Amino acid sequence: MKPGGQNMQQMMKQAQKMQQQMIAAQAELAAAEVTGSAGGNLVTATVSGTGELKALVIDPKAVDPDDTETLADLVVAAVRAANDQAQALASQKMGPLAGGLGGLGM
Repeated sequence: MKPGGQNMQQMMKQAQKMQQQMIAAQAELAAAEVTGSAGGNLVTATVSGTGELKALVIDPKAVDPDDTETLADLVVAAVRAANDQAQALASQKMGPLAGGLGGLGM
């Protein structure tokens, strides 16, 4: 084996391990669900860890036929809050893995 060959093998094993961890973290994120709400829980949005909208619950008290703009604003705010939660979860799960890639020259 040439000098440095063993070091390259170690790097490849480490890269494979990190790739497996990344795939597992991505699957975990896809399966996770987080919620965000607005208007004192009048509107609640549930999204996957990857940000896909899964459910939207609107309290009947939030529905005013003469003021649909407020309802729309509450929906947007709830979805935004849920997506913020999803991004925080993604950072928590993927952050340590992404940081490790820099040491591999990737």
